[in-house]
Formats: sequence, C-alpha cells, structure tokens
Amino acid sequence: MAPLDRMSHEEFEQQLKDVIQDFYQIMVQVSTYDTTGRPSRDVLSNEVKTLSRSLQALHVSASSPHGRALPSVPPELLEYVENGRNPDIYTREFVELVRRGNQLIRGKICAFTAFRDVLAEQMAQAMPELREDVERVLEATGGRPLGSSSSAEGGDGSTTAGVGARRAGAETASTAGG
Repeated sequence: MAPLDRMSHEEFEQQLKDVIQDFYQIMVQVSTYDTTGRPSRDVLSNEVKTLSRSLQALHVSASSPHGRALPSVPPELLEYVENGRNPDIYTREFVELVRRGNQLIRGKICAFTAFRDVLAEQMAQAMPELREDVERVLEATGGRPLGSSSSAEGGDGSTTAGVGARRAGAETASTAGG
C-alpha cells in the first residue's frame, strides 16, 4: 500500500484543473467588474485569494520530498524533443542500448562463472591438499560442486576441463608417436 502523504497523478491533475478554474473565475469577475460597486471588488479579491491558495497547494505538493509522484524526465529526452524528434525513437534507442549492455554484462558473467568452475576443477586436480578450500570458495560464490559437470558442459555433454584433458592427451600421443 502506498504512503498516505504521496499524491497520485490524478490528484496533481485535479489541482492543476482547480488553478485553471480559478483563473477562469478571475477572468469572469474582471470582465463583469463594476468600478462603482463594492461587491464586485470583494468578489474579485476573494477569487484572487482562492487562486493564491490553489497555487500554494500545488507548489507544496509538487516540491514535497514525500510526494515525488511526478516523473523525472531525463534532460537528454527534453533536448531530443526540443530538437523536433520523436520521443518514442529516443525510448527505443535507449532500450536497445540497455539491452546491448545487459547482453555484454551477461556474457562476461557467464565467462567468469565458467572460468571459476574450470579453475576450481583444475586447482583441485593439481593441488589436492587445497580441495577443501576450493570447495569452500565455490560454495561461497555460488559455483557448482567439484565433480559436477552441469554448468561447464560442452554441446556434446563433455566438460570443458575434459576437453582440455583430451587435447593434452592427444598432444602427448602425437609427440610420443612422432
């Protein structure tokens, strides 16, 4: 549930409509103003006071730190529109830029995750005395347990560490045979 002191868009809109209505009432009073009659001056004075209260209420609502219901428009978008361009195009370009950035970051995260898993596997094989430490680091960083091959599998079901071992085995076989 939203805080009670936070105004909705509709409430701001209603306050703006009230200000416009007050301006209209002042216009009507000015156009029918009777310079000799006292009631016209009192009515006009009351309308101006009403407008002043409406403007103060709108100002307080718009500048309240709790009432940040008004959207924040990026200055780049304002400049884009001022130059006569379509804001939908700006939004589309921005979304594409963010999507590309997210894909890049996701790729880096996947690469580092795979590197972490392969490095842990290789360290556990090369230095068995560190296996417990490697497992603790994997657990703390959300890595797969040692011996599991789910995240570092190649398309054929083999692990990347296994592919490296096969390559190393093929190289030793070719050097031994040659």
